[in-house]
Amino acid sequence: MAHPNPLCALRDFGQSIWYDYIRKDFVESGALQALIAEDRLGGLTSNPSIFDKAITGSDLYDAAIAQAVRAHPAITPTALFYELAVADVQGAAEAFLPVYQATDGADGYVSLEVSPTLAHDTQGTIDEAVALWQRVDRPNLMIKVPATVAGIPAIEQLIAQGINVNVTLLFSVARYQAVLEAYLRGLEARSRQGLPIARIASVASFFVSRVDSAVDEALDASTDSAAAQALRGKIAIANAKCAYAHFLATYHSARHAALNQAGARPQRLLWASTGTKNPAYSDVLYVETLIGEHTVNTVPPATYAAFKDHGQPAATLGEGLDAAAQALAQLTAVGIALEPITTRLEEEGVQAFADAFAHLLAGLQAKRERLAA
Repeated sequence: MAHPNPLCALRDFGQSIWYDYIRKDFVESGALQALIAEDRLGGLTSNPSIFDKAITGSDLYDAAIAQAVRAHPAITPTALFYELAVADVQGAAEAFLPVYQATDGADGYVSLEVSPTLAHDTQGTIDEAVALWQRVDRPNLMIKVPATVAGIPAIEQLIAQGINVNVTLLFSVARYQAVLEAYLRGLEARSRQGLPIARIASVASFFVSRVDSAVDEALDASTDSAAAQALRGKIAIANAKCAYAHFLATYHSARHAALNQAGARPQRLLWASTGTKNPAYSDVLYVETLIGEHTVNTVPPATYAAFKDHGQPAATLGEGLDAAAQALAQLTAVGIALEPITTRLEEEGVQAFADAFAHLLAGLQAKRERLAA
């Protein structure tokens, strides 16, 4: 029998739904616990943009800011931000602890990102990730690390150290392959040291809707109009399905089987950027088309509400994997190369988070000065 709540039904297909949002009142009011109870919510993701809107766009944090400044008059805006963010993340992690325990550590995670200023600094990323991991001190924390060239060795090292990692800002299948390889190498390195790998969790956050926005723009400019128009709104899903095909091939390999024997978990693909940006497309397009085993979908509040209202859960992710590869080949045939687009999207994603972080720190400084006055 189909579950009356479409969000709850996703579990039947092996997918966990996470919430791409955090704010002090959401965590403290019981609203988060209500979603966990009603919708089988399995986790929560945050990023610098979400924190920027929460902290600079409300007065919810003013009392905590004033208290922190009184206790540490010389506190920097960056240290002040982490004081606020760590408190929110700890509260959310505690709300998800029953999920984490009930699933034996398979789900119930909350993500906190390293500073976006470290996106091209491997050692700086490792150092900050370790510091945040120790400071938050919750087993169901994931540290977000961008999938930049500098991020790949950091991911491997952090997994080897037993730190849960949410790899973010993934746009291309090739970079995803490097991320999955880093995860496996990290587990193997840890295993060789005789250290346990059974409780380490990781997700690879593969961005979806932004790919369609960028590719559709290129398709609209294409001279091969009929063939190009037929691909509108299809490439992001095809790209994601090709990543999933690689996941399946790796998961069913002898190499993964050896790690499974030692208790390793698969690094789940997490669909990110799943709010529909084009109003001509269904508001649940990037949820309904990507439902399958060993995956997570982290959705913004509007998409979450839309899917709960009228989503149609079905095992869609494993369908049409060959057709997905053909769609990417057709894109090349109409003269559009996907790799430069995904490279640009990664650069823009890193910059957008860096800009949000800078705006957040400037806002915190302004609040601090106002509150001090």
